[in-house]
Amino acid sequence: MTRTLIRDGLVITASDELATDVLIEDETVVALADPSISEGWTADTVIDATGKYVIPGGVDAHTHMELPFGGTFASDTFETGTRAAAWGGTTTIVDFAVQSMGGSLREGLDAWHAKADGQCAVDYAFHMIMADVNEGSLKEMETLVGEGITSFKLFMAYPGVFYSDDGKILRALQKGAETGGLIMMHAENGIAIDVLVEQALARGNTDPRYHGVVRHALLEAEATSRAIKLAQVAGAPIYIVHLSAIEALAELTRARDEGVNAFAETCPQYLYLSTDDLARPGFEGAKYVCSTPLRPTEHQAALWRGLRTDDLSVVSTDHCPFCFKGQKELGLGDFSKIPNGLPGVENRMDLLHQAVLDGHIGRRRWIEIACATPAKMFGLYPRKGTIAPGADADVVIYDPAAQQVISAETHHMNVDYSCYEGRTVTGRAETVLSRGRVVVDKGEYLGAPGHGRFLRRDTCQYLR
Repeated sequence: MTRTLIRDGLVITASDELATDVLIEDETVVALADPSISEGWTADTVIDATGKYVIPGGVDAHTHMELPFGGTFASDTFETGTRAAAWGGTTTIVDFAVQSMGGSLREGLDAWHAKADGQCAVDYAFHMIMADVNEGSLKEMETLVGEGITSFKLFMAYPGVFYSDDGKILRALQKGAETGGLIMMHAENGIAIDVLVEQALARGNTDPRYHGVVRHALLEAEATSRAIKLAQVAGAPIYIVHLSAIEALAELTRARDEGVNAFAETCPQYLYLSTDDLARPGFEGAKYVCSTPLRPTEHQAALWRGLRTDDLSVVSTDHCPFCFKGQKELGLGDFSKIPNGLPGVENRMDLLHQAVLDGHIGRRRWIEIACATPAKMFGLYPRKGTIAPGADADVVIYDPAAQQVISAETHHMNVDYSCYEGRTVTGRAETVLSRGRVVVDKGEYLGAPGHGRFLRRDTCQYLR
């Protein structure tokens, strides 16, 4: 048995801030105690956390490693992406396995297991993208829930690729209500967006900034409302992914005020970036093309308010990186061909800590939206998302005073640019433990592919 003792730090969870020591045996937290009590404890390794925070490892519930999109693939593999996650203090990711049109859920899930198995530096789980809702895939949902794949993503966008019509969405929601599977929704009116894309290109509006124009905020709001109403008809909960707009948030807030089990996440890019980035000169704006798109800066204050009021429950990254050279450039002369997605899995915890310093959220809320709530939402709590006896020893010694400048030159994601290039933030993960093993320590990477394990998840813990 290996024992690790973390001494003299401030332990921060979603519910508490305590000056307490943490004892780990092998892969599990076994005790927390006041330093006067833990004084007699012995350990193989003692970590001095004086002046530091001791926080749960981050849980990023929305990543896309190796995702095929727009004729190319997301540039992070499970090996490079989870290593970058560890550098940023995230110790669990939930990625998306993809069902192909005409294929089964099982085939898609097996393909993603093959990509990830033996490659991950930190623990991982899967959601299931349902691209082809039919009697067979609906029947498979029940089997997959039993195997710990307890959430299923559908798209109101991308006709001809991932799109599901209202009838298919309703059927999936009904099956979710029956099986306990949580339906996650990409809420944009893809049919209307395609008309606006066609019209924009016909006018010669080809620059990246038009990506944000055609994916109108009202089309996100309409789809968000429609998704929630369909969920109500089905008697099912629903989780809206990457919510970006004031109008969509208003639809969500209204439903939650009426007692509807509607949940949503937002992402750091919507909190820190805007259409000003999409409109950068030349083709530079292509770096900022993602869907839902970046919005004007006035949307940011509403999103921060939604996080404070818990109408927005989670901050995930939607990490889906494409290199500027050779990948984003596929859309030169036609914004609709720019691969949609941004890198961010390494930056989330630090950007949210900066939000604490900027007064947007409190320290416990930081841990709640980045660790505890995603773990509860997707059936991983209290194994993940907290520091408590019995929890996995996913623990980060976080230096709240360390300054860093975010840059592609120093990040560890496998992508040739940073969305936050040159931005100074305060706070950094100093030592990162994944199930008791130190994987990052004071600027040195000590992890290895294959350490990360697949996690079978329970159903959403907000519905019990």
